Amino acid sequence: DLFLPKGLAPGAKLPTTLVSTRYWRAGEGQAPTGEQRFWLARGYAFVYADVRGTGASYGQWYYPWSATEVKDIGRLVRWIAEQPWSNGRVGSIGTSYTGNTAQLVAASGHRAVKAVVPRFMDFDAYADLTYPGGVYNEMLLRDWGKMVYAMDMNKVPDAPGGVRKVDGDGDGALLAGAVADHQKNPPLHETMTASVVYRDDVVKGFGGATNDMSGTYRYRTQIERSRVPIFGWASWLDAGTSQGALNRFINWSNPQILVIGPWSHGGGNHASPYFPANHPTDPSSAIQAQQAACFFDQYLGDQPRGMGEKAIIYYTLGENVWKKTSSWPVAGTTMRRFYLGENQTLTGERPRALGRDSHQIDFEATTGQQNRWYTQLGGGDVVYPERTAQDARLLSYTSEPLANDLEVTGQGIVTLEVTSTARDGNFFVYLEDVSPDGKSTYVTEGMLRALHRKISTEPAPYRTLYPYHSFKKRDGRPLVPGQLSTLTFQLLPTSALFRAGHRIRIAIGGADKDTFQRLPATGEVTIAVNRGGVRASLIDLPVVPRSPGR
Repeated sequence: DLFLPKGLAPGAKLPTTLVSTRYWRAGEGQAPTGEQRFWLARGYAFVYADVRGTGASYGQWYYPWSATEVKDIGRLVRWIAEQPWSNGRVGSIGTSYTGNTAQLVAASGHRAVKAVVPRFMDFDAYADLTYPGGVYNEMLLRDWGKMVYAMDMNKVPDAPGGVRKVDGDGDGALLAGAVADHQKNPPLHETMTASVVYRDDVVKGFGGATNDMSGTYRYRTQIERSRVPIFGWASWLDAGTSQGALNRFINWSNPQILVIGPWSHGGGNHASPYFPANHPTDPSSAIQAQQAACFFDQYLGDQPRGMGEKAIIYYTLGENVWKKTSSWPVAGTTMRRFYLGENQTLTGERPRALGRDSHQIDFEATTGQQNRWYTQLGGGDVVYPERTAQDARLLSYTSEPLANDLEVTGQGIVTLEVTSTARDGNFFVYLEDVSPDGKSTYVTEGMLRALHRKISTEPAPYRTLYPYHSFKKRDGRPLVPGQLSTLTFQLLPTSALFRAGHRIRIAIGGADKDTFQRLPATGEVTIAVNRGGVRASLIDLPVVPRSPGR
Protein backbone atom coordinates (compact mmCIF):
# COMPACT_ATOMS: atom_id res chain seq x y z
CA ASP A 1 0.00 0.00 0.00
CA LEU A 2 1.21 3.47 -0.91
CA PHE A 3 0.02 6.56 0.97
CA LEU A 4 0.77 10.10 -0.23
CA PRO A 5 -0.32 13.40 1.33
CA LYS A 6 -3.45 14.96 -0.12
CA GLY A 7 -2.90 17.83 -2.53
CA LEU A 8 0.64 16.82 -3.39
CA ALA A 9 1.95 19.39 -5.87
CA PRO A 10 3.10 18.15 -9.28
CA GLY A 11 6.81 17.41 -9.21
CA ALA A 12 6.97 17.34 -5.39
CA LYS A 13 9.57 14.96 -3.98
CA LEU A 14 9.08 13.25 -0.64
CA PRO A 15 11.15 11.08 1.70
CA THR A 16 9.57 7.68 2.36
CA THR A 17 8.85 5.70 5.50
CA LEU A 18 8.77 1.96 4.78
CA VAL A 19 7.22 -0.79 6.93
CA SER A 20 7.30 -4.48 5.93
CA THR A 21 5.10 -6.82 7.95
CA ARG A 22 3.96 -10.43 8.19
CA TYR A 23 0.82 -9.35 10.17
CA TRP A 24 -1.23 -8.01 7.22
CA ARG A 25 -0.60 -4.48 6.02
CA ALA A 26 -4.39 -3.93 6.49
CA GLY A 27 -7.73 -5.65 6.79
CA GLU A 28 -10.32 -5.27 4.03
CA GLY A 29 -12.03 -1.89 4.36
CA GLN A 30 -9.60 -0.61 6.98
CA ALA A 31 -9.05 3.16 7.00
CA PRO A 32 -5.55 4.65 7.20
CA THR A 33 -4.08 4.18 10.67
CA GLY A 34 -2.92 6.84 13.06
CA GLU A 35 0.67 5.89 12.30
CA GLN A 36 0.15 6.38 8.57
CA ARG A 37 -1.58 9.74 9.09
CA PHE A 38 1.25 10.81 11.38
CA TRP A 39 3.91 10.27 8.71
CA LEU A 40 1.82 11.90 5.99
CA ALA A 41 1.37 14.97 8.20
CA ARG A 42 5.17 15.10 8.61
CA GLY A 43 5.58 15.30 4.83
CA TYR A 44 6.53 11.69 4.19
CA ALA A 45 5.25 9.11 1.76
CA PHE A 46 4.33 5.88 3.54
CA VAL A 47 4.74 2.40 2.07
CA TYR A 48 3.33 -0.65 3.87
CA ALA A 49 4.05 -4.12 2.48
CA ASP A 50 3.08 -7.72 3.22
CA VAL A 51 6.28 -9.77 3.19
CA ARG A 52 6.51 -12.75 0.87
CA GLY A 53 4.06 -15.55 1.68
CA THR A 54 1.86 -13.48 4.02
CA GLY A 55 -1.17 -11.19 3.75
CA ALA A 56 -1.96 -10.64 0.08
CA SER A 57 1.56 -11.42 -1.12
CA TYR A 58 2.36 -14.47 -3.20
CA GLY A 59 4.96 -17.11 -2.38
CA GLN A 60 5.81 -19.05 0.78
CA TRP A 61 6.91 -17.85 4.19
CA TYR A 62 9.19 -20.50 5.68
CA TYR A 63 10.61 -18.72 8.72
CA PRO A 64 11.17 -15.14 9.94
CA TRP A 65 13.53 -12.82 8.07
CA SER A 66 14.79 -15.27 5.50
CA ALA A 67 17.39 -14.26 2.92
CA THR A 68 14.62 -14.17 0.30
CA GLU A 69 12.59 -11.81 2.47
CA VAL A 70 15.59 -9.50 2.79
CA LYS A 71 16.11 -9.50 -0.98
CA ASP A 72 12.43 -8.65 -1.48
CA ILE A 73 12.79 -5.67 0.86
CA GLY A 74 15.77 -4.48 -1.20
CA ARG A 75 13.70 -4.64 -4.38
CA LEU A 76 10.99 -2.63 -2.69
CA VAL A 77 13.50 0.06 -1.70
CA ARG A 78 14.69 0.22 -5.31
CA TRP A 79 11.09 0.59 -6.53
CA ILE A 80 10.47 3.45 -4.08
CA ALA A 81 13.62 5.30 -5.15
CA GLU A 82 12.51 5.15 -8.80
CA GLN A 83 9.06 6.69 -8.24
CA PRO A 84 8.35 10.25 -9.47
CA TRP A 85 7.23 11.37 -5.98
CA SER A 86 10.38 10.04 -4.23
CA ASN A 87 13.32 12.23 -3.23
CA GLY A 88 15.48 9.10 -3.31
CA ARG A 89 15.69 8.81 0.50
CA VAL A 90 14.11 5.93 2.42
CA GLY A 91 13.88 5.21 6.13
CA SER A 92 12.34 2.15 7.71
CA ILE A 93 10.67 1.80 11.09
CA GLY A 94 8.89 -1.00 12.87
CA THR A 95 8.18 -2.77 16.15
CA SER A 96 8.77 -6.46 16.86
CA TYR A 97 8.63 -8.37 13.54
CA THR A 98 8.60 -5.11 11.61
CA GLY A 99 11.43 -3.88 13.82
CA ASN A 100 13.54 -6.68 12.39
CA THR A 101 12.51 -5.90 8.83
CA ALA A 102 13.31 -2.24 9.49
CA GLN A 103 16.79 -3.23 10.61
CA LEU A 104 17.22 -5.50 7.60
CA VAL A 105 16.37 -2.71 5.17
CA ALA A 106 19.93 -1.58 5.95
CA ALA A 107 21.18 -4.90 4.57
CA SER A 108 19.72 -4.18 1.14
CA GLY A 109 22.84 -2.31 0.03
CA HIS A 110 20.74 0.33 -1.73
CA ARG A 111 22.04 3.89 -1.47
CA ALA A 112 18.50 5.21 -0.93
CA VAL A 113 18.41 3.77 2.61
CA LYS A 114 19.46 6.58 4.94
CA ALA A 115 18.25 5.61 8.44
CA VAL A 116 16.39 2.87 10.30
CA VAL A 117 14.41 2.75 13.56
CA PRO A 118 14.19 -0.88 14.74
CA ARG A 119 12.00 -1.02 17.85
CA PHE A 120 11.87 -4.01 20.21
CA MET A 121 13.40 -6.33 17.62
CA ASP A 122 15.08 -9.73 17.92
CA PHE A 123 18.81 -9.53 17.27
CA ASP A 124 19.22 -13.24 17.98
CA ALA A 125 15.75 -14.80 18.00
CA TYR A 126 16.99 -18.15 19.36
CA ALA A 127 18.91 -16.76 22.34
CA ASP A 128 16.77 -13.71 23.09
CA LEU A 129 13.24 -14.99 22.56
CA THR A 130 12.34 -18.50 21.44
CA TYR A 131 14.99 -20.49 23.36
CA PRO A 132 16.55 -18.16 25.96
CA GLY A 133 19.31 -20.12 27.61
CA GLY A 134 18.26 -22.99 25.38
CA VAL A 135 14.94 -23.20 27.27
CA TYR A 136 11.97 -23.83 24.96
CA ASN A 137 9.50 -20.90 25.05
CA GLU A 138 6.48 -23.15 24.67
CA MET A 139 3.86 -20.46 25.20
CA LEU A 140 5.20 -18.08 22.58
CA LEU A 141 5.81 -20.58 19.82
CA ARG A 142 2.41 -22.18 20.43
CA ASP A 143 0.29 -19.02 20.60
CA TRP A 144 2.20 -16.93 18.07
CA GLY A 145 2.37 -19.88 15.69
CA LYS A 146 -1.40 -20.36 15.81
CA MET A 147 -2.01 -16.65 15.25
CA VAL A 148 0.21 -16.17 12.22
CA TYR A 149 -0.90 -19.43 10.59
CA ALA A 150 -4.52 -18.28 10.82
CA MET A 151 -3.51 -14.98 9.21
CA ASP A 152 -1.69 -16.77 6.41
CA MET A 153 -4.78 -18.87 5.71
CA ASN A 154 -6.85 -15.64 5.76
CA LYS A 155 -9.02 -17.10 8.53
CA VAL A 156 -8.90 -14.72 11.48
CA PRO A 157 -12.12 -14.91 13.57
CA ASP A 158 -12.15 -11.25 14.60
CA ALA A 159 -11.38 -10.05 11.04
CA PRO A 160 -14.17 -11.62 8.94
CA GLY A 161 -13.38 -9.41 5.95
CA GLY A 162 -9.88 -10.89 5.71
CA VAL A 163 -6.75 -9.20 4.47
CA ARG A 164 -7.06 -6.23 2.12
CA LYS A 165 -6.99 -7.20 -1.55
CA VAL A 166 -4.58 -5.43 -3.89
CA ASP A 167 -5.90 -2.81 -6.32
CA GLY A 168 -7.61 -4.30 -9.35
CA ASP A 169 -8.48 -7.56 -7.61
CA GLY A 170 -12.21 -6.99 -7.74
CA ASP A 171 -13.24 -10.65 -7.73
CA GLY A 172 -10.56 -11.70 -5.25
CA ALA A 173 -8.82 -14.05 -7.69
CA LEU A 174 -5.37 -12.61 -6.92
CA LEU A 175 -5.91 -12.92 -3.19
CA ALA A 176 -7.13 -16.50 -3.62
CA GLY A 177 -3.94 -17.28 -5.53
CA ALA A 178 -1.82 -15.78 -2.76
CA VAL A 179 -3.63 -17.74 -0.05
CA ALA A 180 -3.21 -20.89 -2.12
CA ASP A 181 0.55 -20.26 -2.06
CA HIS A 182 0.42 -19.88 1.73
CA GLN A 183 -0.82 -23.44 2.17
CA LYS A 184 2.84 -24.46 2.15
CA ASN A 185 3.69 -22.18 5.07
CA PRO A 186 4.74 -24.16 8.16
CA PRO A 187 2.30 -24.23 11.12
CA LEU A 188 4.90 -23.22 13.71
CA HIS A 189 2.68 -24.28 16.60
CA GLU A 190 3.06 -27.83 15.25
CA THR A 191 6.58 -27.80 13.81
CA MET A 192 8.40 -25.80 16.52
CA THR A 193 7.85 -28.41 19.21
CA ALA A 194 9.97 -29.47 22.14
CA SER A 195 11.76 -31.89 19.81
CA VAL A 196 13.54 -28.88 18.27
CA VAL A 197 16.37 -28.34 20.73
CA TYR A 198 19.52 -26.95 19.14
CA ARG A 199 20.48 -23.91 17.09
CA ASP A 200 21.60 -26.15 14.27
CA ASP A 201 18.50 -28.37 14.19
CA VAL A 202 16.89 -28.38 10.74
CA VAL A 203 13.23 -27.54 11.34
CA LYS A 204 10.45 -29.26 9.43
CA GLY A 205 8.77 -26.79 7.10
CA PHE A 206 11.67 -24.33 7.09
CA GLY A 207 12.73 -25.28 3.58
CA GLY A 208 15.89 -26.98 4.81
CA ALA A 209 16.87 -24.14 7.13
CA THR A 210 18.08 -24.52 10.70
CA ASN A 211 16.56 -23.08 13.83
CA ASP A 212 19.15 -20.28 13.73
CA MET A 213 18.54 -18.86 10.26
CA SER A 214 16.21 -16.11 11.50
CA GLY A 215 18.99 -14.39 13.47
CA THR A 216 19.29 -10.76 12.37
CA TYR A 217 22.86 -10.76 13.66
CA ARG A 218 23.75 -12.84 10.59
CA TYR A 219 23.54 -9.70 8.41
CA ARG A 220 26.28 -7.81 10.23
CA THR A 221 28.62 -7.52 7.22
CA GLN A 222 25.98 -6.02 4.93
CA ILE A 223 24.61 -3.66 7.58
CA GLU A 224 28.01 -2.40 8.71
CA ARG A 225 28.99 -1.85 5.09
CA SER A 226 25.89 0.32 4.63
CA ARG A 227 26.91 2.69 7.47
CA VAL A 228 23.18 3.34 7.91
CA PRO A 229 22.45 5.04 11.26
CA ILE A 230 20.34 3.06 13.72
CA PHE A 231 17.91 4.49 16.29
CA GLY A 232 17.12 1.38 18.34
CA TRP A 233 14.53 0.89 21.09
CA ALA A 234 14.32 -1.91 23.64
CA SER A 235 13.13 -2.60 27.18
CA TRP A 236 14.60 -4.11 30.32
CA LEU A 237 11.30 -5.97 30.72
CA ASP A 238 10.47 -7.19 27.20
CA ALA A 239 11.73 -10.74 26.59
CA GLY A 240 15.43 -10.40 25.62
CA THR A 241 15.12 -7.27 23.47
CA SER A 242 17.59 -5.36 25.67
CA GLN A 243 20.14 -8.18 25.48
CA GLY A 244 19.94 -8.20 21.69
CA ALA A 245 20.07 -4.42 21.40
CA LEU A 246 23.15 -4.21 23.62
CA ASN A 247 24.89 -6.95 21.65
CA ARG A 248 24.17 -5.03 18.44
CA PHE A 249 25.53 -1.84 20.02
CA ILE A 250 28.85 -3.37 21.12
CA ASN A 251 29.36 -5.36 17.90
CA TRP A 252 28.28 -3.15 15.00
CA SER A 253 30.16 -0.05 13.92
CA ASN A 254 27.13 1.84 12.53
CA PRO A 255 26.21 5.14 14.17
CA GLN A 256 23.72 4.11 16.84
CA ILE A 257 21.47 5.70 19.40
CA LEU A 258 19.92 3.07 21.64
CA VAL A 259 17.10 3.74 24.09
CA ILE A 260 16.36 1.11 26.75
CA GLY A 261 13.36 1.86 28.89
CA PRO A 262 10.96 0.30 31.43
CA TRP A 263 8.31 -0.77 28.93
CA SER A 264 6.09 -3.52 27.69
CA HIS A 265 6.69 -4.80 24.15
CA GLY A 266 6.32 -1.80 21.84
CA GLY A 267 6.61 0.79 24.61
CA GLY A 268 2.90 1.24 25.22
CA ASN A 269 3.00 0.52 28.97
CA HIS A 270 5.27 1.61 31.79
CA ALA A 271 6.30 -1.80 33.11
CA SER A 272 8.63 -0.95 35.99
CA PRO A 273 7.91 -3.42 38.81
CA TYR A 274 8.51 -0.56 41.24
CA PHE A 275 5.27 1.08 40.06
CA PRO A 276 1.72 -0.27 40.18
CA ALA A 277 0.17 -1.70 37.01
CA ASN A 278 -1.24 0.81 34.53
CA HIS A 279 1.32 3.47 35.42
CA PRO A 280 1.47 5.98 32.52
CA THR A 281 4.23 5.19 30.05
CA ASP A 282 7.18 7.58 29.85
CA PRO A 283 7.74 8.94 27.30
CA SER A 284 4.28 8.51 25.82
CA SER A 285 3.76 6.60 22.60
CA ALA A 286 3.08 9.90 20.83
CA ILE A 287 6.41 11.34 21.97
CA GLN A 288 8.20 8.12 20.98
CA ALA A 289 6.81 8.58 17.45
CA GLN A 290 7.92 12.20 17.40
CA GLN A 291 11.43 11.21 18.41
CA ALA A 292 11.57 8.67 15.58
CA ALA A 293 10.41 11.34 13.14
CA CYS A 294 13.05 13.78 14.41
CA PHE A 295 15.67 11.11 13.77
CA PHE A 296 14.43 10.56 10.22
CA ASP A 297 14.35 14.32 9.64
CA GLN A 298 18.10 14.40 10.27
CA TYR A 299 18.79 12.02 7.37
CA LEU A 300 15.91 11.93 4.89
CA GLY A 301 15.32 15.58 4.06
CA ASP A 302 16.76 17.48 1.12
CA GLN A 303 19.49 18.90 3.36
CA PRO A 304 20.41 16.04 5.67
CA ARG A 305 22.40 17.00 8.74
CA GLY A 306 23.04 13.65 10.36
CA MET A 307 23.97 13.01 13.95
CA GLY A 308 26.83 10.50 13.84
CA GLU A 309 26.56 9.73 17.54
CA LYS A 310 26.92 6.40 19.31
CA ALA A 311 25.21 6.43 22.68
CA ILE A 312 22.84 4.56 24.97
CA ILE A 313 20.03 6.35 26.81
CA TYR A 314 18.74 4.08 29.57
CA TYR A 315 16.34 4.11 32.49
CA THR A 316 17.28 2.93 35.98
CA LEU A 317 14.45 1.02 37.66
CA GLY A 318 13.78 1.98 41.27
CA GLU A 319 15.63 5.26 40.87
CA ASN A 320 13.30 6.27 38.02
CA VAL A 321 15.98 8.29 36.26
CA TRP A 322 17.09 8.43 32.60
CA LYS A 323 20.84 8.32 31.98
CA LYS A 324 23.22 8.42 29.03
CA THR A 325 26.48 6.64 28.25
CA SER A 326 28.71 6.39 25.20
CA SER A 327 30.22 3.09 26.33
CA TRP A 328 28.98 -0.31 27.44
CA PRO A 329 29.56 -1.46 30.11
CA VAL A 330 29.07 1.92 31.76
CA ALA A 331 32.41 3.48 32.71
CA GLY A 332 33.60 2.36 36.13
CA THR A 333 31.48 -0.79 36.25
CA THR A 334 32.87 -3.51 38.51
CA MET A 335 31.55 -7.01 39.20
CA ARG A 336 30.51 -7.50 42.81
CA ARG A 337 30.39 -11.12 43.93
CA PHE A 338 27.85 -12.68 46.26
CA TYR A 339 28.04 -16.29 47.44
CA LEU A 340 25.25 -18.63 48.41
CA GLY A 341 25.61 -19.09 52.16
CA GLU A 342 24.18 -21.26 54.88
CA ASN A 343 20.67 -20.60 56.17
CA GLN A 344 19.76 -19.32 52.70
CA THR A 345 21.87 -16.19 52.97
CA LEU A 346 23.67 -14.26 50.25
CA THR A 347 27.08 -13.13 51.42
CA GLY A 348 30.08 -11.23 50.11
CA GLU A 349 32.51 -13.70 51.69
CA ARG A 350 33.14 -17.18 50.30
CA PRO A 351 31.91 -19.68 52.89
CA ARG A 352 34.84 -21.88 53.91
CA ALA A 353 32.80 -24.88 54.84
CA LEU A 354 31.25 -26.91 52.06
CA GLY A 355 27.48 -27.15 52.32
CA ARG A 356 24.67 -28.28 50.10
CA ASP A 357 21.01 -27.29 49.90
CA SER A 358 18.54 -29.79 48.51
CA HIS A 359 15.39 -28.65 46.71
CA GLN A 360 12.57 -30.56 45.08
CA ILE A 361 11.52 -28.74 41.90
CA ASP A 362 8.04 -27.27 42.13
CA PHE A 363 6.68 -27.52 38.61
CA GLU A 364 3.74 -25.27 39.57
CA ALA A 365 6.05 -22.28 40.07
CA THR A 366 5.25 -19.45 37.66
CA THR A 367 5.91 -15.81 36.86
CA GLY A 368 2.30 -15.54 35.68
CA GLN A 369 0.70 -14.62 32.38
CA GLN A 370 1.70 -10.96 32.30
CA ASN A 371 5.43 -11.50 32.32
CA ARG A 372 8.18 -10.25 29.97
CA TRP A 373 7.49 -13.12 27.57
CA TYR A 374 3.71 -12.76 27.31
CA THR A 375 3.99 -9.08 26.39
CA GLN A 376 5.47 -10.20 23.07
CA LEU A 377 1.95 -11.25 22.05
CA GLY A 378 0.35 -7.86 21.52
CA GLY A 379 2.30 -5.56 23.83
CA GLY A 380 0.22 -6.01 26.97
CA ASP A 381 1.40 -4.60 30.28
CA VAL A 382 4.16 -6.45 32.15
CA VAL A 383 3.09 -7.15 35.73
CA TYR A 384 5.11 -9.16 38.24
CA PRO A 385 3.16 -9.56 41.48
CA GLU A 386 5.02 -9.30 44.78
CA ARG A 387 7.28 -12.35 44.80
CA THR A 388 7.21 -13.69 48.38
CA ALA A 389 4.63 -16.40 47.67
CA GLN A 390 6.47 -17.61 44.57
CA ASP A 391 9.83 -17.48 46.36
CA ALA A 392 8.44 -20.00 48.84
CA ARG A 393 8.22 -22.44 45.89
CA LEU A 394 11.88 -21.82 45.02
CA LEU A 395 15.29 -22.05 46.67
CA SER A 396 16.13 -18.49 47.67
CA TYR A 397 19.12 -16.69 49.19
CA THR A 398 18.90 -13.21 50.68
CA SER A 399 21.61 -10.72 51.65
CA GLU A 400 21.86 -8.56 54.73
CA PRO A 401 20.42 -5.04 54.38
CA LEU A 402 22.61 -2.88 52.18
CA ALA A 403 24.59 -0.15 53.94
CA ASN A 404 24.49 2.09 50.84
CA ASP A 405 22.56 2.44 47.61
CA LEU A 406 23.70 -0.09 45.01
CA GLU A 407 23.14 0.44 41.28
CA VAL A 408 23.19 -2.75 39.22
CA THR A 409 23.49 -1.92 35.50
CA GLY A 410 24.42 -4.60 33.00
CA GLN A 411 24.20 -8.38 33.04
CA GLY A 412 24.78 -10.46 36.12
CA ILE A 413 26.49 -13.85 35.75
CA VAL A 414 25.38 -16.85 37.79
CA THR A 415 27.47 -19.92 38.58
CA LEU A 416 25.61 -22.84 40.09
CA GLU A 417 27.36 -25.99 41.25
CA VAL A 418 24.54 -28.52 41.24
CA THR A 419 23.51 -32.13 41.17
CA SER A 420 20.17 -33.40 39.89
CA THR A 421 18.23 -36.63 39.97
CA ALA A 422 17.35 -36.06 36.27
CA ARG A 423 19.42 -36.21 33.10
CA ASP A 424 18.27 -32.76 31.99
CA GLY A 425 16.37 -29.79 33.32
CA ASN A 426 15.74 -26.06 33.12
CA PHE A 427 17.30 -23.78 35.71
CA PHE A 428 15.78 -20.35 36.39
CA VAL A 429 17.39 -17.66 38.54
CA TYR A 430 15.50 -14.51 39.57
CA LEU A 431 17.12 -11.33 40.87
CA GLU A 432 14.86 -9.56 43.36
CA ASP A 433 14.83 -6.46 45.56
CA VAL A 434 13.56 -7.07 49.12
CA SER A 435 12.35 -3.92 50.87
CA PRO A 436 12.63 -3.37 54.65
CA ASP A 437 9.00 -4.46 55.07
CA GLY A 438 9.80 -7.82 53.47
CA LYS A 439 8.17 -7.31 50.08
CA SER A 440 10.11 -8.83 47.19
CA THR A 441 10.17 -7.06 43.80
CA TYR A 442 11.17 -8.79 40.57
CA VAL A 443 14.15 -7.15 38.82
CA THR A 444 15.32 -9.60 36.15
CA GLU A 445 15.94 -13.28 35.44
CA GLY A 446 18.18 -15.72 33.65
CA MET A 447 17.81 -19.32 32.60
CA LEU A 448 19.78 -22.24 31.22
CA ARG A 449 18.83 -25.70 30.06
CA ALA A 450 21.38 -28.02 31.65
CA LEU A 451 21.92 -29.85 28.36
CA HIS A 452 23.50 -26.62 26.99
CA ARG A 453 25.79 -25.92 29.95
CA LYS A 454 29.09 -26.35 28.09
CA ILE A 455 30.86 -23.02 27.66
CA SER A 456 32.00 -23.09 24.06
CA THR A 457 35.58 -22.42 23.00
CA GLU A 458 34.67 -21.89 19.33
CA PRO A 459 34.51 -18.33 17.95
CA ALA A 460 31.16 -16.79 18.85
CA PRO A 461 29.02 -15.29 16.05
CA TYR A 462 29.16 -11.99 17.94
CA ARG A 463 30.93 -10.73 21.05
CA THR A 464 29.10 -10.92 24.36
CA LEU A 465 29.89 -9.76 27.87
CA TYR A 466 28.86 -13.12 29.31
CA PRO A 467 29.89 -16.77 28.77
CA TYR A 468 29.16 -18.10 25.29
CA HIS A 469 27.03 -21.23 24.92
CA SER A 470 26.80 -22.41 21.32
CA PHE A 471 23.46 -24.26 21.82
CA LYS A 472 24.63 -26.58 19.05
CA LYS A 473 24.15 -30.33 18.92
CA ARG A 474 27.82 -31.18 19.25
CA ASP A 475 27.99 -29.31 22.57
CA GLY A 476 24.95 -30.98 24.15
CA ARG A 477 25.82 -32.65 27.47
CA PRO A 478 23.13 -34.59 29.38
CA LEU A 479 23.49 -34.50 33.15
CA VAL A 480 24.69 -37.55 35.01
CA PRO A 481 22.26 -37.98 37.92
CA GLY A 482 24.02 -37.34 41.20
CA GLN A 483 27.17 -35.97 39.57
CA LEU A 484 28.21 -32.39 40.33
CA SER A 485 27.94 -30.09 37.29
CA THR A 486 28.73 -26.41 36.73
CA LEU A 487 26.11 -24.14 35.17
CA THR A 488 27.33 -20.63 34.33
CA PHE A 489 24.96 -18.24 32.55
CA GLN A 490 23.83 -14.65 32.37
CA LEU A 491 20.87 -12.78 33.73
CA LEU A 492 19.02 -10.68 31.19
CA PRO A 493 20.35 -7.11 31.41
CA THR A 494 18.86 -4.53 33.70
CA SER A 495 19.53 -1.22 35.35
CA ALA A 496 18.10 -1.08 38.87
CA LEU A 497 18.83 0.79 42.08
CA PHE A 498 18.80 -1.26 45.29
CA ARG A 499 18.28 1.29 48.06
CA ALA A 500 20.19 1.33 51.33
CA GLY A 501 18.34 -0.84 53.83
CA HIS A 502 17.03 -3.14 51.08
CA ARG A 503 18.30 -6.67 50.55
CA ILE A 504 19.26 -8.57 47.42
CA ARG A 505 17.67 -11.93 46.79
CA ILE A 506 18.28 -14.60 44.20
CA ALA A 507 15.69 -17.33 43.84
CA ILE A 508 16.42 -20.59 42.01
CA GLY A 509 13.83 -22.84 40.41
CA GLY A 510 13.31 -25.42 37.72
CA ALA A 511 10.03 -24.34 36.14
CA ASP A 512 7.95 -21.41 34.92
CA LYS A 513 4.84 -23.39 34.09
CA ASP A 514 2.84 -20.78 32.17
CA THR A 515 5.65 -19.93 29.78
CA PHE A 516 8.35 -22.54 29.34
CA GLN A 517 8.50 -26.26 28.60
CA ARG A 518 8.32 -28.57 31.60
CA LEU A 519 11.53 -30.56 31.72
CA PRO A 520 11.47 -33.46 32.28
CA ALA A 521 7.90 -33.89 31.10
CA THR A 522 6.91 -36.10 34.03
CA GLY A 523 8.16 -37.21 37.41
CA GLU A 524 9.73 -35.56 40.42
CA VAL A 525 13.17 -33.93 40.33
CA THR A 526 15.41 -32.99 43.22
CA ILE A 527 18.44 -30.75 42.83
CA ALA A 528 21.19 -29.98 45.31
CA VAL A 529 23.12 -26.70 45.18
CA ASN A 530 26.67 -26.44 46.53
CA ARG A 531 27.55 -23.54 48.78
CA GLY A 532 31.04 -22.80 50.01
CA GLY A 533 34.26 -24.64 49.41
CA VAL A 534 36.25 -24.74 46.18
CA ARG A 535 33.17 -25.18 44.00
CA ALA A 536 30.94 -22.53 45.52
CA SER A 537 27.75 -21.29 43.86
CA LEU A 538 27.70 -17.52 43.34
CA ILE A 539 26.42 -14.54 41.41
CA ASP A 540 28.44 -11.62 40.01
CA LEU A 541 26.49 -8.38 39.67
CA PRO A 542 27.65 -5.38 37.56
CA VAL A 543 27.80 -2.42 39.92
CA VAL A 544 28.07 1.18 38.72
CA PRO A 545 29.72 3.73 41.03
CA ARG A 546 27.35 6.30 42.47
CA SER A 547 28.29 9.92 41.86
CA PRO A 548 28.36 12.33 44.84
CA GLY A 549 24.92 13.42 45.93
CA ARG A 550 23.17 10.41 44.40
